[in-house]
Parts: sequence; C-alpha cells; structure tokens
Amino acid sequence: MRDQPVRYLLFVLGAAILTTTSAVADENRSGAFDFFVLSLSWSPSYCLSDEGRDNRQQCGLSRRYGLIVHGLWPQYQRGYPEFCSTNHSDRVPESLGRRFFDIMPGMGLIGHEWRRHGTCSGLNQEQYLRTTRKAFEKIRVPDVLKDARRTRQLGTDEIEELFTAANPGMDRGGIAVTCEGNRLDEIRICLTPDLEFRTCREVDNDRCRISTLDVPAIR
Repeated sequence: MRDQPVRYLLFVLGAAILTTTSAVADENRSGAFDFFVLSLSWSPSYCLSDEGRDNRQQCGLSRRYGLIVHGLWPQYQRGYPEFCSTNHSDRVPESLGRRFFDIMPGMGLIGHEWRRHGTCSGLNQEQYLRTTRKAFEKIRVPDVLKDARRTRQLGTDEIEELFTAANPGMDRGGIAVTCEGNRLDEIRICLTPDLEFRTCREVDNDRCRISTLDVPAIR
C-alpha cells in the first residue's frame, strides 16, 4: 500500500501530459480559430530598412507600393496558431503567387505567409490568397496614405481615426498601428472569419506607444 500515493501521482502527471498534448494539438488544428488579423505593411518604411534595400522585387526603382499585405493571420482570442498540419503543399506555385503580386509583392513573402499562417486557415492555397485579396479590397485606405508623395508625420491615434472614419463599422478597438523605431510599420485590422469588422483586445493592446510617427513617402 505504500506505493499507492506514487501511483496516484503518476496517474495525475500522465493525465496532465495527455491534456496538454491534446490542447496543443487543438490549438494548431487547421481551421480552428476565432478571427483574422489583416496585417498591412507600409512598404516605404520596409524599403528603408537594411532588409528592404536588398529586396528589388518590392523596393526596386520602378516599384511604387504603399500599403501592401503582410499577411492574413488566423487568431485566437489569446494567441494564434501557426505552421498547422494540412494536406496541402508547403510550396506555392509561382503561377498562382504571381496573380497576387499587386498586393503581396514576392514569392518569398507569399510562401512564408502560406506556410506559417495560411495552413491554419482551413483553406487551400488559392482560397487563402483569394480571401486575402478580398480582405484587402474591403479596406478603404485614407487619402493621406493613398498617394503619399512626401514624407510626413502622423499621430498613431490620427491614423486609427482616419481608418475608422473611412471604413464604417470599424472600431478603434479593432485596429492597431505598429511602428519600427519612429516609422510607421504596419496597420493591423481585425476581421471575423466572414471578413466583417470586429474588436480584438489583445491585438489592440499591441499598438505602437509612440504618439507621432514618420510616414516615408512612396517613391
């Protein structure tokens, strides 16, 4: 009878391990998520970075990108899935990817976003990319960012207010402006799986804390 407490402890530990393993499996199950985050990157800021200067596909002299899609990310209420197991290939064919270069300029970007996030959407590659385009086209970009011919400074609150004013139904609690240093980096917008605007506390809490940002011009 002396080993009964030990057996009980082993039983409890075993149950805990099984529960944790099951939870991890559920958290990374393709198609099991609560909402999307559409992440829009301010390309001129990226092109001024060390990484961007070497990216001729996005930042070459003939390129004039403003807001592009960084990705469409399945999200939980807290945290997010990534690199989910699917029956679909990890590799996105160039013949498919090129159809989306106007909003996601480069196979490297498209391939990475599919592997890390798209595999968790429950969609195949074409469906995921078409949904990404649909989400992008839903957003009305404020005029000040549509044709930014000169570098300017904008407040983070001001940017959010411009977006909510331009997009009826969008709430300040469902958008987050992020920064890299003192430059505008990304604008992240929360959408339901049906691509309707919604709030998202965790994403909103991750917004840039700098009050005023440099917004480099589109060149």
